[in-house]
Amino acid sequence: MHARTKAVLAGTAALLTVGLVAPAPAGAVTGGIEDRGNTYANVGMLAFYDDGGRYRCSGTLVSPTVVVTAAHCTAGTEGDTIVSFDPVIDEAPPSDLPVAGDTAAGYGPADELPAGWHRGTAHTHPRYSDFTDQANWNDVGVVVLDEAVAGIAPAQLAAPNELDRYAQPRLNHTAFRVVGYGTEVRQADSGPQKPTPMSYPILRRYTDVVGQKLTPQILQVNGNEHDVRAGGGTCFGDSGGPSFAPDSGHLVTVTSYGYTSNCRYIDGLQRVDVPVVQSWLATFGVTPAAG
Repeated sequence: MHARTKAVLAGTAALLTVGLVAPAPAGAVTGGIEDRGNTYANVGMLAFYDDGGRYRCSGTLVSPTVVVTAAHCTAGTEGDTIVSFDPVIDEAPPSDLPVAGDTAAGYGPADELPAGWHRGTAHTHPRYSDFTDQANWNDVGVVVLDEAVAGIAPAQLAAPNELDRYAQPRLNHTAFRVVGYGTEVRQADSGPQKPTPMSYPILRRYTDVVGQKLTPQILQVNGNEHDVRAGGGTCFGDSGGPSFAPDSGHLVTVTSYGYTSNCRYIDGLQRVDVPVVQSWLATFGVTPAAG
């Protein structure tokens, strides 16, 4: 099983088994706003198989055929990855999510997809460290879609080193917009009332997070919905989802990890404005904004 279910410093993919959320910590957006108005139409939900289990992540359309996401959402996957840009995927069980005919092989050509789902091939940054090297984190992947997406304007990749503009002391006063299809953290309708990641609904949410620390690879943010400066943070299923810069609106990071099992406090966001990432994305025809 891939690092998607690690117990510490885990990525924020979610297991798509009815009634079950992957037992990993992480980074729906907690305390976020439901995007039923489709404000972030270029942010999609990814579904894929790994070791027979079906998972979801988030990602951003950056060209008509390329979706940027996290490497831990692309490494080790089986078969195709499918993507939907619908803001609401499922309100409640039973799930309408596509199921592969052969779960060991993942989605394949024989699996017919409902309208609104796009099929693609996952690629992982060749220098992805699988959460082992902070200096070379590189938690970035892409899904190259079989057919171009029509009617959705792609997001603009950040200018080179754009996040350096927000270095301290400005960073602690800057809120970044995060978007994703992660699980909602709330009290259950019955039983124990401890706030817990919930399996449903599955939909797109967004919120603002305040910068805390900036490294050559990671933007670390405060993922606490009680922070009076902004909103909540990210959770299972938000992996690979974007954060957008407040000034330019450019895509500056993808969600990588969180520290706690209830999706609170610190989130780690992989920078996509750095040369080691942008040079790789360029091989897929994705170019940065002007500096």
